[in-house]
Amino acid sequence: MAAFYANIRVMDKPGSPPPSNPDSGSADQRKHEKLPRTVIVLGLVSFFNDFASDIVIPLIPILLATVLTAGPVALGLIEGVADAIASLLKLWSGRHSDVMSGRRKGLAVTGYTLSNIARPLLGLAGSWPMILVLRSIDRVGKGLRSAPRDALVADATPPGMHGYAFGYHRAMDNGGAVAGSLAAAAVLAWSGLSLTEVILWSAVPGFVAVLLLGVGVQDEKASANYPAASAPVVLPPLRWSVLSLPMRRYLLVLMLFTFARASETFILLLGHQLGVGTVELLLLWSALNLCKAATSTWGGQLADSLGRGTLMLIGWTTFSLSFLMLGMVEYGAGLWAVSIFYGLCAGMSEGAERAIISDYAAPRERGTAFGWYHLMVGIAAIPAGLLFGSIWQLQSAAMAFFFAGGLAACAALLLRVWAWPVRKLNVVDR
Repeated sequence: MAAFYANIRVMDKPGSPPPSNPDSGSADQRKHEKLPRTVIVLGLVSFFNDFASDIVIPLIPILLATVLTAGPVALGLIEGVADAIASLLKLWSGRHSDVMSGRRKGLAVTGYTLSNIARPLLGLAGSWPMILVLRSIDRVGKGLRSAPRDALVADATPPGMHGYAFGYHRAMDNGGAVAGSLAAAAVLAWSGLSLTEVILWSAVPGFVAVLLLGVGVQDEKASANYPAASAPVVLPPLRWSVLSLPMRRYLLVLMLFTFARASETFILLLGHQLGVGTVELLLLWSALNLCKAATSTWGGQLADSLGRGTLMLIGWTTFSLSFLMLGMVEYGAGLWAVSIFYGLCAGMSEGAERAIISDYAAPRERGTAFGWYHLMVGIAAIPAGLLFGSIWQLQSAAMAFFFAGGLAACAALLLRVWAWPVRKLNVVDR
């Protein structure tokens, strides 16, 4: 009944050479070698939303450390709570988009609108608890939109191109982050505006994102995946035990990796401690995201041809190396070099991470599948942020990065020997 509950044939096995991808070079893939219009527009929506977001997000650790005199524990709590709230909502919103016969656009519009109302108000916050509240509201919006949006991407894309589609989407997402941080750096350097005023201006690209989604995207796949749209949609129980064993293993290992994947804003906090100026930190953030954008689409295409697991293993291993090197950084030049290496490698695996979820999910249950994915990541978000921030404050920044790097290496090993992703599904749809 459900692709991510049963009927899964594992093609990649630890210790054996990976077989050729059955979807690679197929007639269906050649026919759809261009990305669908819905995917293109959703990429633009993510570009402008992240343009708005990354005018604000790189300034949060600087705002906390300078204006509000809060330390790494406060930053870890803010980012952890915000991400956890978002992830808990993602399971509900993804499931709800399935129950609504695949009509996912309404939830996505609501989520983007809420985030782009709350985010500019961060510039008016007078204390770190207020930042926590507003950041959480921002993440509520992310929680409402993410799983339905990811399901929209999968709905509109042929199965053999899911890695390409999600890689493109992550490239646009990271491209928006580049534009946002560069815009913030330019305004702070040349306009004389305050941090508060810069953050308030983030409302403009946020409005463009909501407008693009409202007029440019339709639930055009809903009728195809749900031929009896007027009939009640019956889904399997929303229980962990109902998920297939391969998917449960993958999600558990991904959860472990999330404990290592501390917020990238800690890289900026490290730069602040090393004496790097605010404008240079914004340029560093922009360079990091530019590197991720440069490799995301290519990495997604490689995931379609070489296999999702291969790209995931590369990404997690290089993440481990990057954080181990960050623990040894003592000067700004070293921080730049490691951040660029990290960005190039991280971008390669971003599309594969989401494409694996679409491999497990039947069209009518994609929202639920992406909801489980985001939930498991979110469950680890609060302890991950607090743990990283606490090790930093009680020991040192180096010790925190070493811990995260070691944990990421363990997750990569478990991925290879215990939770290697499937390559192809035998699915008999409803």
